[in-house]
Amino acid sequence: MDTQFLVSLVIILATFALYIGIAVYNQAKATSDFYVAGRGVHPVFNGMAIGADWMSAASFIGMAGTIMLLGYDGLAYIMGWTGGYLLLTFLLAPQLRKYGRYTVPEFIGDRFDSHTARVIAALSTMIISFTYSIGQLSGSGVVIGRLLEVDTKVGTMIGVVLIAIYAALGGMKGITWTQVAQYIILIIAYLIPVIFMSLQITGNPLPWLSYGKIVAEIGELDRQLGVSQYFVPFTNGTKWQMLALTFSLMAGTAGLPHVIVRFYTVSTMKNARWSGAWALLFIGLLYLSAPAYAAFSRFILMTQVAGSKITELPAWTASWINTGKLAMIDANGDGIIQWIEMKISNDIVVMATPEIANLGVFVIGLVAAGAMAAALSTAGGLLIAISSAFAHDIYYRVFNPQATDEKRLKVGRITIVVATLLAGLTALNPPGVITQIVAWAFALASSTFFPILFLGVWWKRANTKGAIAGMLVGLLTALSYILAAKYGGFRIAGITDTGAGVFGATASFIAIIVVSLFTAAPPKHLQDEVTNLHYPEQMVYKDGEVWLDEHVG
Repeated sequence: MDTQFLVSLVIILATFALYIGIAVYNQAKATSDFYVAGRGVHPVFNGMAIGADWMSAASFIGMAGTIMLLGYDGLAYIMGWTGGYLLLTFLLAPQLRKYGRYTVPEFIGDRFDSHTARVIAALSTMIISFTYSIGQLSGSGVVIGRLLEVDTKVGTMIGVVLIAIYAALGGMKGITWTQVAQYIILIIAYLIPVIFMSLQITGNPLPWLSYGKIVAEIGELDRQLGVSQYFVPFTNGTKWQMLALTFSLMAGTAGLPHVIVRFYTVSTMKNARWSGAWALLFIGLLYLSAPAYAAFSRFILMTQVAGSKITELPAWTASWINTGKLAMIDANGDGIIQWIEMKISNDIVVMATPEIANLGVFVIGLVAAGAMAAALSTAGGLLIAISSAFAHDIYYRVFNPQATDEKRLKVGRITIVVATLLAGLTALNPPGVITQIVAWAFALASSTFFPILFLGVWWKRANTKGAIAGMLVGLLTALSYILAAKYGGFRIAGITDTGAGVFGATASFIAIIVVSLFTAAPPKHLQDEVTNLHYPEQMVYKDGEVWLDEHVG
């Protein structure tokens, strides 16, 4: 057993033990603990948990690789994923927290006084979260597969078992504190390699300030090799694709059920806003580092691996070739590997960088632990969203309102285990790379939930029939475009499957507005509830007037 393997294994197992220990210590004993962590989480810790929930395998593992391979065009992921938090923090999160429900489907069901709308929202939550979780489990397979030097499929199933245990046991209360620990681990694991690479290549320990010089050098290398220049826009797609993808990721961020539910775990509207502010700070630490990561990794590969004899490749390449995520093919038979003969998966760049830069066994193990933290933290939040959609919004709110807390917790935990197994089986042969699969989830969220949540909070005229029509039209439009673009080569203005949200959201907004205007207005008490959401928490709108809460009986 080599030293690298032993060190990585010890670090991984120690973090696994920490996560399970936290879940056991904070085991959910009531439904409020299981779904909203008792609504007592401090905004700073909630911001960390949101950060961990948000910085998924796609962010930690896939995003820097996507930017490394796509260059300028890959920046749509950073702009979309961060910009969406501004929409969520200022336009939706405080108002949804004031409404005081457990889940997004519960808000929709009660806001429109409709079990049909509630069930459609719950099914949409399950579809979106299931799609997203496939990407996370695929990411855990990449990490464990490299650590154990086995096929990524075996690594995926190991991840499935771990996630099923701690998510089912702790619920939202356990997952919240697990995610705080996971954030600390993943951000340390992400920053240490990029800081050391910056020191190695530029002599400056601040990668955010030093990588611009390297990007310029990469541009010159690109010209010498005759490949598309790293910082030239729209070389991997049209400008409409970039705009569509950015919108889809922004609106999807503001409509993701597993992210929105994190704002339900705090006590007040004010704390919901502060949670969003802290989350942006914590997320920014990673997202501002990803372009530097991408530039340094590409520079090292272009200068130290490309041009090497095939018999003298660095030792680290053999391990990654075994995972099936890296291929070196001497297509012209000259015995030398050219840049264009290297087939690198987006999903291995961050994981392989400590080895590429020769940063030592401890850093390699730390990055593996950070990647697992990213995959597990998001997967846990997604599984809670699936569980609450079925156990709370469908089973309890529709079919069995008399169910006891014990029964509801049991159904919730069973749902988590089943969903994890199904997502894991799908992740064994994922339909795309991690960032692509995740982009589909965002396209679906932007098409189903963003329009109905935005109009549900800010337009009191939106009614039940409009809500049902909007969610169904948006979901079907996005799904149809994804399938047609992915498997049929269909394009509108060069927009691919990852930008499908722009069509789904547009169709959903139109459907909600048109159907609502051509059908009866909602009852007065529902319209008053919407108006009430627009005022601070201590104020209540009643009978056409605004009162301080203590004056309203």
